[in-house]
Amino acid sequence: MSSYDTNLDKNKANHIPLTPLTFLERAKDVYPNYEAIVYEDRKYTWIEVYKRAVKFASALSKIGISKGDTVSFLAFNTPEIFEAHYSVPMTGGVLNTINVRLDANTIAYILDHSEAKVLVVDRQLHVEVKKALKILNKEIVIIDINDKHADQSKLEKIGDLEYEDFLNTGDENYDWKMPEDEWQAISLSYTSGTTGNPKGVVYHHRGAYLMSTGSSVAWSMPNRLNFLTVVPMFHCNGWCYPWTIPMLNGRTICLRNIDVKKIFELIEKYNVTHFGGAPIILNMITGAPEADRKKLKNKVYVLTAGAPPPSIIFKKMKNLGFEVMHVYGLTETYGHVTQCAWNDEWNDFDEDKQNEIKARQGVRYPNTEGVTVMDPETMNEVTQDGKTIGEIMIRGNIVMKGYFKDKAATDKAMAGGWFHTGDLAVMHPDGYVKIQDRSKDIIISGGENISSIEIENTLAKHPSVSIAAVVAKPDEKWGEVPCAFIEMVQDKPVTEKELIDFCKETLAGFKVPKKVIFCELPKTSTGKIQKFELRKQF
Repeated sequence: MSSYDTNLDKNKANHIPLTPLTFLERAKDVYPNYEAIVYEDRKYTWIEVYKRAVKFASALSKIGISKGDTVSFLAFNTPEIFEAHYSVPMTGGVLNTINVRLDANTIAYILDHSEAKVLVVDRQLHVEVKKALKILNKEIVIIDINDKHADQSKLEKIGDLEYEDFLNTGDENYDWKMPEDEWQAISLSYTSGTTGNPKGVVYHHRGAYLMSTGSSVAWSMPNRLNFLTVVPMFHCNGWCYPWTIPMLNGRTICLRNIDVKKIFELIEKYNVTHFGGAPIILNMITGAPEADRKKLKNKVYVLTAGAPPPSIIFKKMKNLGFEVMHVYGLTETYGHVTQCAWNDEWNDFDEDKQNEIKARQGVRYPNTEGVTVMDPETMNEVTQDGKTIGEIMIRGNIVMKGYFKDKAATDKAMAGGWFHTGDLAVMHPDGYVKIQDRSKDIIISGGENISSIEIENTLAKHPSVSIAAVVAKPDEKWGEVPCAFIEMVQDKPVTEKELIDFCKETLAGFKVPKKVIFCELPKTSTGKIQKFELRKQF
């Protein structure tokens, strides 16, 4: 044994489990009277947020919630779900945030599978939740969020308790609990599976802490920033920003529903400096009517993830005064774990080349130990030539603990000591990763692999195309051929032939869509195109 391992043991003075709960405690101590959360006419300082979280934790504890118990939230981006990121783990419990757009059967499945003992729910969701509770058929404590800024005329009572009343049964001097071990679970998020039941992704305190610190470094986030919650806080815990912002004494501006006009209004009113959003959100911003836009008083920094963005979106956002950085991650990695980190040598490239680089998924975050592209069969890295396709593999402290109560799926996802993402990509000579497709979305036509993303990027450059999605269409001769689904820009009609001819200008013949369908594309609540719904048409 080395001398460095003798009489130099861990103790309470030199080793404390990492947890983001300490970020809120510090914000309360250092910046007690700074505005922390704003939602319509509700405003809370850090001391108020802290006291509310502690009181809610106390109230949960009084009804029996303790270490390892699941507390579910079905809520929009309002202060209640922000507070839950602290109050629930303060009891030792695990926060389970549920997608507000799920159907009753899926909600019931999640409540049952997660073993939830409490459900906190916004009354706007009463229709599906009441159905879900009948399907669930077991006792669970229901706490209503009654938001006066929702349409109250349509809201029905769901439970016997109301959030504010329940919170006030708690003690603000409650002795809340630090995790006994940083590997202790802090949250449970269910993936939006396209087949079968969703899988429960378990995060730990250590990962949540490291994601928060890593995100602030990778995005060069300053103290006292103004952060707009565009990403739903139910999705990957809002990319973990409810834990990041207190660390920076930032101010969180809550956006209940996606409304482009409202986004511009909040940016102007609160000098918003940062927000995240899927490419679909950026598309809505750049396509907003002139009457809904407001000229930016300051540069607004934006992270985009959730789907590979077309390169043209970076140009459109820049023209409006937004600086966009592309990031990449999954629910299983606490959100984004790679970034398209910019190199100054690229400043001499023309704009189209710069935007093409910006659309890459990039390189690992400071908090990510490994990101590479491998052949999933041999687990050997692919050649860094920008052409050879493999699967993105990730390892590090920001990979989930595993799938809740699903050892087989966990073992499969972690095989070979790497997390298998299911995303097919190439690696460029400079080490930057670029997704080609999801493994299930790649089109194999006459034995040739076709990236649906490449075709979508081409279509997105047409002035009449608002959003494009490409999937495989069965074909007797070639097996599969590309089919494009298009949402058009309002008042800019275009024909199928015009779009096919446009693609022929830059794409190889076998990559050109053989059919174009105009429709409203099915999307998840976070803006991802639901390609499995499009494939159902065939």
